[in-house]
Order: sequence, then structure tokens, then C-alpha cells
Amino acid sequence: MSSFEQFGLDPRILSAIQSMGYTSPTPIQEQAIPVVLMGGDVMGAAQTGTGKTAGFGLPLIQRILPKANTSMSPARHPVRALVLAPTRELADQVSENLVAYSKDTPLRAGVVYGGVDIRPQAEMLRRGVEILTATPGRLLDHVEQKAVNLSQVEIVVLDEADRMLDMGFLPDISRILKLLPANRQSLLFSATFSPEIKKLAKNFLKPNPRVIEVARENSTAETVTQELFTVSDREKTDVLIDMLKTRGPEGGPLTQVLVFVNAKITCRRLARTLERVGINADAIHGDKTQEERQVALEGFRTGAIHVLVATDVAARGLDIKELPFVINYDVPYSAEDYVHRIGRTGRAGSKGVATMLATPEDKRLVEAIEALTKQTFKPIAISPMPRNRRNAMSRRRDQGYVERVDTPEDERLARERARAYVPPAQRHRDPIFDMPYIERNPGTAKKADEPLYLERREKRRPVAALLGGTGH
Repeated sequence: MSSFEQFGLDPRILSAIQSMGYTSPTPIQEQAIPVVLMGGDVMGAAQTGTGKTAGFGLPLIQRILPKANTSMSPARHPVRALVLAPTRELADQVSENLVAYSKDTPLRAGVVYGGVDIRPQAEMLRRGVEILTATPGRLLDHVEQKAVNLSQVEIVVLDEADRMLDMGFLPDISRILKLLPANRQSLLFSATFSPEIKKLAKNFLKPNPRVIEVARENSTAETVTQELFTVSDREKTDVLIDMLKTRGPEGGPLTQVLVFVNAKITCRRLARTLERVGINADAIHGDKTQEERQVALEGFRTGAIHVLVATDVAARGLDIKELPFVINYDVPYSAEDYVHRIGRTGRAGSKGVATMLATPEDKRLVEAIEALTKQTFKPIAISPMPRNRRNAMSRRRDQGYVERVDTPEDERLARERARAYVPPAQRHRDPIFDMPYIERNPGTAKKADEPLYLERREKRRPVAALLGGTGH
């Protein structure tokens, strides 16, 4: 079995990764690290969770380590390595790893992204940082404020490049690359090799970069069991609730599930619906502040939140070890997004289940996913449990079984709890369902109900009298 010692990495780096539990390199690391150490450009395709952050992060640190300086002067700590990521979550995750890899060295690592106060980030940049992870838009904000200088960057990394193109970051990326030295080393990593990615690589990388693919192009992890259930749109939410309550161990509830939807409003409403039926759920989407998103993610990581409903903004950067279950409540509009979504489970060799709920209207989207991943689903028609059996389940207790079946009284109490539900004050308010009822003043209500033309007529009467018109 190979080990990280074979790459000739600095003992301080080896000590750091050993303390993180790294024992032997993954395929992407085994292929990428030697090329990056030699200064070559790389175009890498690897499934999410295969360790590609260490694949470029470890040799990146090794390359700039000779220029590390213990001086407190900001001038001694210019940005030498730049990592661009599409989302706040991914940027934060990558930066955490880079900080951990370089913790025993004098190198400084930091991260900048939108959605938070820019001033602490600017202060951090002015103090100096050699390894900078950033989202493109916020990095350009700092460039315009002259808080960061990119003229000494030696290595630049585009992580999840396909996602950055999907999110429309190409103009920002082009502006940033023009600020970097022409003789830099460039690394591009993507989950898929689409024609757009190949075109970007042609303009971004030097001629004849090293192409590294550790999985079949656009494939999904073999450790993931993929399921397709056909449902009606009207019954989809009930089917999801049944799954969440009965697909766990011994027919019990699932306790760590990521549920993907296509729209922010669906994300908010679905999370609240799940809470109303007793499922511990939260939502993460683009309208939430960075602090709210971090609280939700931390709750999900620690198990305080059992079900996290997410838009594709969380498809990248959410790092949960051995996440057992991913459910596509909505079939993604982009087949590539399906690969990214289910890449949250079955990571690093662990097993996982990816379930997709498809309506008849989703037929073309499902066919696109099958074409991209080169597989054929075996759809299973499914309907919700009968209402009087919704929560029927067997649980082992004292070597026996206790069966619980909802009664009419249970149904009545559930409806009362749903009517009495009050959303938490800190939640984003839904303008349709959260608008408080304001009782009208009886006196003003009558006036408001009068036709508008009567009000106009009364206003015109004094004028008519002055002009000799008829009056009272």
C-alpha cells in the first residue's frame, strides 16, 4: 500500500495529515500530487468526496513553503496560491482543509466570500495571507477596494469549475485571471468534463495539461444505490414523509437525510411541512444569510437536525462523513446537477442510497440523467400509505414488538397541532402563508367597502357649487 511519504512532502505537512487520519492517498491524490509538485498544469475529473482537495492542496503548500516567512510584516505574506470556488460552503470547506494541512508551517491561509461583512475580510487580507480561497464575486470586491494584490500568485486553482460556469461566473473568472502573472501554474478540477469545461481549460491552462480522470466521465459512485420512484405531483410530499418515517433501521425514521428541491420557495415550504408532521427539519437556500446557513449545516452535521432540505446551493461544499441518504424531491433540471447531488452520499468508499421522486412530467429530465450517467433506471410506482396506517411501524422493545397505528383521535390532534403551529421568529417569512391576519376597524371597513366613484363624487360637489352647479 502506498503512503504520503512517497511524495517527499515536508515533515510538517505529513504530521498534519497524519493527525487528520489520512493513511494512504486516494487515486486522485496519487495521480495529481506528483504532477502539481513538478509545476505542471492539471485538468482533473473526480467524483465529489474522492479527496481532490488534498490532491491539489498538499502539493500547493509544498510548492510555496520555501517562501514562508515568520515576519509580522504584511509585505512578507503576499498571496501566492489562489483557490476559486463557486459557493460559500465549498470555499469554507476548502479553506478549513488548507488551514489544517498548513497548521505547523508559518504559512497563513484565509477565505473570503459574500453574504457576510466585508470589513473583517479586508483586515485579514491587509495583514497578509499566502493561501487564499475565495468566491469570484467577493474577491473582485476586495480587488476594487485595493485590499488584495494578486500580482505574486504562483498557483491558481479552479475548484468545481463546471459549477462556476453554471452559475455564470465566467466573466468574473476571466477578470481575475487577467490580474494574475502569465507564468503561473494552473489547476482545474471538475466533477464532469462537458464541452464548456474543455473550452475553458483550453483558454485557462497551458498547452497539453495533464488530464486526470479517476472515474468514468460523468459517472456516479458505485457505492451509491440509486432508486427511482414514480409518483403523482399531488402525492409526492406524502410519499416523502412516509420514506422519512419508515426507511430507517428496523422500519423506524431516518435520522440524517439530505432532501434536494429545485426552488427556494419549495425549500422553505417543504421544511415547514415536515416540521408540522413531527420531523426535525431545516432548510438551506440562497436567501438565507451565511450565519443562518452555517447554523443549519452545523445542526445537520451534529445530528440536531435530521432532515436538511436544500437547493443546489448546498450541493457543493457540504461535507458530511458517511451521509447515508439523499432524496431528490424534485428531479434536477440539469443532469450534471444529479451527479453533484448524489455525490453527497457514498463518499470515500462508504455506502449510500440516492432516491429520486419523479412525476410523469419529469420523463425528459430522467432520460437526460440516464444518458449522462450511462445507466437505465428501473422505476417503481409508489403511493402514500393509507391515512389510518400512515405511522404504523414495528419497534423492538424488551425482545418483543409494539405496533402503533394512528387512530381518528390521533388524526384530530395532529390537525390541531398543525393549526396552532407558529414558525420560529428567526425564520424567513413566507409572504403567502406567514402574513398575519389584521382585523379591520368596523368603522373604516364600511367606508373602504363603498364604491370609489361615490368618494370622487362627494369631492367634486363643492367645486360644482362654486361654478353655479346644482347642489343641496
